[in-house]
Amino acid sequence: MAQTHTLTQAEAQRRAELLDVDSYTVAFDLTGHAEGNTFEAETTVVFDCTEPGADTFIDIAAQSLNKATLNGKELDIAGYTDSDGLKVPGLAEHNTLVVNANCEYSTDGQGLHRMTDPVDNETYLYSQFEVADAQRAFACFDQPDLKAAFTFVVRAPQHWKVLSNMPVGSEETHGEVTTTTFEPSVRMSPYITALCAGPYVGVTDTHDGIDLGVWCRKSMEEHLDAEGVFTVTKQGFDHFHRHFGERYPLPKYDQIFAPEYNFGAMENFGCITIAESAFLFRSQVTDFELEQRANVILHEMAHMWFGDLVTMRWWDDLWLNESFAEWASHWANTEATEYTGAWTTFLAARKNWGYAADQQPTTHPVYTEMEDTAAVQSNFDGITYAKGASILKQLVAYVGIDPFLQGLRAYFAKHKFDNAVFDDLLTELEAASGRELKEFAATWLKTAGVSTLRPDISVDDKGDFSKVSVVQTAPADHPTLRTHRIAIGLYDLEGGKLIRRQREEIDVTGAETQVDALVGVKQPDLLLLNDDDLTYAKLRLDEKSLVTAIDHTSDLADSLPRALVWAATWDMLRDAEIGATKYLNMAITSLPKETDINVVTVEQRHVGTALLYADPEKRSELRQRWAGAAKQAMDSSPAGSDMQRSWARAFVNASRSDGDIATVRAWLDGKDVPEGLAVDADLRWQLITVLALTGHAGEDLIDTELAGDDTAEGKRLATLARATIPTVDAKARAWERLVSPDSENYVRRATMQGFAPMDQEELVQPYLRKYLEAVPAMWDKLGAQQAVEFAKMGFPANQVRSETLETVDAWLSEDRSDGIKRGVKEGRAEVARALAARELDRQG
Repeated sequence: MAQTHTLTQAEAQRRAELLDVDSYTVAFDLTGHAEGNTFEAETTVVFDCTEPGADTFIDIAAQSLNKATLNGKELDIAGYTDSDGLKVPGLAEHNTLVVNANCEYSTDGQGLHRMTDPVDNETYLYSQFEVADAQRAFACFDQPDLKAAFTFVVRAPQHWKVLSNMPVGSEETHGEVTTTTFEPSVRMSPYITALCAGPYVGVTDTHDGIDLGVWCRKSMEEHLDAEGVFTVTKQGFDHFHRHFGERYPLPKYDQIFAPEYNFGAMENFGCITIAESAFLFRSQVTDFELEQRANVILHEMAHMWFGDLVTMRWWDDLWLNESFAEWASHWANTEATEYTGAWTTFLAARKNWGYAADQQPTTHPVYTEMEDTAAVQSNFDGITYAKGASILKQLVAYVGIDPFLQGLRAYFAKHKFDNAVFDDLLTELEAASGRELKEFAATWLKTAGVSTLRPDISVDDKGDFSKVSVVQTAPADHPTLRTHRIAIGLYDLEGGKLIRRQREEIDVTGAETQVDALVGVKQPDLLLLNDDDLTYAKLRLDEKSLVTAIDHTSDLADSLPRALVWAATWDMLRDAEIGATKYLNMAITSLPKETDINVVTVEQRHVGTALLYADPEKRSELRQRWAGAAKQAMDSSPAGSDMQRSWARAFVNASRSDGDIATVRAWLDGKDVPEGLAVDADLRWQLITVLALTGHAGEDLIDTELAGDDTAEGKRLATLARATIPTVDAKARAWERLVSPDSENYVRRATMQGFAPMDQEELVQPYLRKYLEAVPAMWDKLGAQQAVEFAKMGFPANQVRSETLETVDAWLSEDRSDGIKRGVKEGRAEVARALAARELDRQG
């Protein structure tokens, strides 16, 4: 596999000073897709040079370079290496560079990815060029601040659909080959150009003068919910057009469900790619999944303005692209779609991701200087997305939504089709709001770590507060104490419901902030800091509030305070301030009464980690109680409802007893299935995976199911199930798939997901050292994205023992780069958390 050039910021800055790129014309020949592993790409780039006579280089990570000319003169390509790009010496003031190369199809989800559909043996291609993988498909100056107009010309089989950023300008068919020439694009960065090709099928529509398309593989056509996608898409365009002041600048907007996809989605200008396995639903789904899909649609649409129309100058402002899209998607979901509780989902699902990343030893400020493109890969994390969005949410509350939007409109108008930095946005927000924001930005964006807010209370003999203060602490290695605007909610139990009696809004500064307004006020049953979720901070509950929460969280009328209580207890569990048994008692008691499917879904997932944190001597009994609660909740839910399906999944995952396993097997055989529960393809694979994991099924059952579901998704889920089989031989086979550089990305990812379940500690123990030995080797063999993923997901998380820490610490003491160590450090930190949590649970 060709290696991309690791571009440094200094190199990019120098090249941007030197060059003014006008246009690219890129001719792709995809007609040999079935015969070999390469395609021909010829790039013609027109650009000016501010210093005639200077030298530069163009990025091209090709299998072979055939020819290159500069202003009609042939360049010496003998010294070309893929990792260094092509040297281009002796520039004129006006230049035309032509580079002809054979580039490789990829199977790792980056560059131009090639997938063969097992159903009909058809080939599907899609591009994924962020961070710097456009050079794997064509020669380009692969950095965000060298924008240009792009014209793509594509030779492909006549029966294929070819999609790119712009509409088709012309098509010519000769025999079985069609040449498609797309209209020249607006000025954009190379990393958001796009090419999708194959026998994609789709549905088209128009809205507000924009041509819309939704596309997928032929074998998935019956599952294409074009109406649902179009509804959210139209709502999003109406919302953003109303508030952003600039219209979406392209004539069309395509969304393609891409197979074997590495991410959730990608904001290619006018040609969005979305993960097929996550968001093209082939089985019954709940409103949680539908809301997540809506969020992804709106997230990528927000990027059309923030990231595509106006683009960061360099990757140190990556956070701003992603944080803004994260904030804007939840804002639009709440304001413009049926998912009006999207901020609850943000708190429950996304913000917890940010908190977790911010407590890792690898935490970093939201704004992080990126020395080179290799450093960027590791920073697509919960800090970049969720913490940054939380800070923008605070900023909106601080300046007001109207001034915030006024500043955005000025920013878009001033910098459209160009590049900008955060200070450019801050300048417009200060002008619109009249507030000084630089101190806010420095405090929140340029320091790492998350504060913890806890109540310090005293109560007199009448039950009234004699003291209430908010104590703020920060970790020793990131000791910044920030200013927080928070609300404090006082909730009383009345008639079986928790009713908010009083709300006080204050500024928390420094280590302790007195709340004089609550002195003399009757102590409530629940005191909730950060009510309404105004700030970014971990929360603690006082002793009385925690007792109330365990039994009565579901009795809060609104979903947001319920999610806050769950978030607080989750953080207390992770920080070993409450035991797993207490947390699981809360889940068993309160969660079956929860009415918000988003809170239910997230907390069901947290139960799995809580069981890992439990004293192993207590785990079996706790899991059995949880399985019983889940089955009871399923049985009491309306037939065919979201809750029925969600609780059925939770029951299946928790099934370990002979009786529960018998129920799982019966459902698979179509017996005794609860009325309304669809035992469809995805649920069948979940049943099989649990049977495999517990030793009640083997390769034969998986093979039989795969024969009836011989699809891309079936292969992925079969791979995951095989990885869970608790035998020495099965683990050895799974490990070979995991470390083979020839494994497709979906094979490696599915294997990692199933390899180290909680109940297979002894079986997986030998693989800790093998994993540590493999990390540096895989870093060299795989692309950057896959290497990062292997280091993070490949860590055997079930190895919760002190010996794990000793082994990992010895490995970390060796001389290796921070990038290689990052995933290992994070895995070690999670093991240390689990050990501390188990010790607390053992004591309590």
